[in-house]
Amino acid sequence: MTEIDLKNLLDTEAARINSPSFIEDDPVQFPRRFEDLRDIEIAALLTSGIAWGNRKMICRDCDRLLALMDNKPYAYVMDEGYEDLPDGQNIHRTFFTQHLKHYLRGLRVIYSRHGSLQEFGRSEGIAASEAPAWRLVEGINRVLEVTDPANNEFASRCLPQNLSTTALKRVNMALRWLVRNDGIVDMGVWDVINPSQLYIPLDVHVGDISRELGLLTRKANDRRSVDEVTAHLRRFNPADPTIYDFALFGIGMKL
Repeated sequence: MTEIDLKNLLDTEAARINSPSFIEDDPVQFPRRFEDLRDIEIAALLTSGIAWGNRKMICRDCDRLLALMDNKPYAYVMDEGYEDLPDGQNIHRTFFTQHLKHYLRGLRVIYSRHGSLQEFGRSEGIAASEAPAWRLVEGINRVLEVTDPANNEFASRCLPQNLSTTALKRVNMALRWLVRNDGIVDMGVWDVINPSQLYIPLDVHVGDISRELGLLTRKANDRRSVDEVTAHLRRFNPADPTIYDFALFGIGMKL
C-alpha cells in the first residue's frame, strides 16, 4: 500500500467512525455528561484510567464509579466524600477503593491550589512540552507522593510510574477527549495544548493494527512505539494526528 493509499484509507475510516454514534458505546460518553470544566476533567481522568478490557465492562464500571461520586465529581473530590469509602471495594478489575482514595486525595490538592487540571498542567509546563501527557503525569505523581505518603504503594494503580517506557495509553486518550475540538466526539475544553501536540493512545489492539498498516516497526507497545506511530500519522495530518485513533479503531473492527 502506498503512502497516498494509506492516508486515503485512514481519512475514510476516521470520517466513518468519528461520528455521534460512536459515543454511546465508548467511555468518552462519561465526561460528556458534564458542563463544568472541573467535572469534565475529573470524569475524563478517572474513566479513562479504568478503560482497559472489555468495552461493555468498562462502561458499566465507569457508570458505577460516577454514581459512587453522586455524579458530581468535582464536589465529591473537594468535599472528601471518598474518605467514607471502605477499603477493598472493587471499582474495575485490579482498581479498588483504597486506590481511588489515594488518587482523589492528590486531585483535591491539585484543585485546591490550581482550580483546574488544565491550570495545573499549565504550571507544569505542558504547553511547551514535546510530551505533554508524560509531563502531566509526572506532575500528578509528584503531588500524590507528597500528599498521601503512607499509601504510596497504591500509586502505580492510579497512574503509570515508569514514564520513560510507558505508552501512557489512557492519559493520552483523556487528553484527546479534552483537547481535540471538532464538535463531534471529543470535547475540546482545553486550550493549554493544541491537537498537534497529542500522541496516539497506543495499546495492544492499536499496536497490532499499526504494524499491519506499516505505521509501526517495533514489537513493543511502549513509549518509543507511540512516538513512531504518531510521527507517521503527523505526516498525514500535522495539525490533528490523533483523528486517526478513530481510523485505527474502525480498521481493527474489520480485521
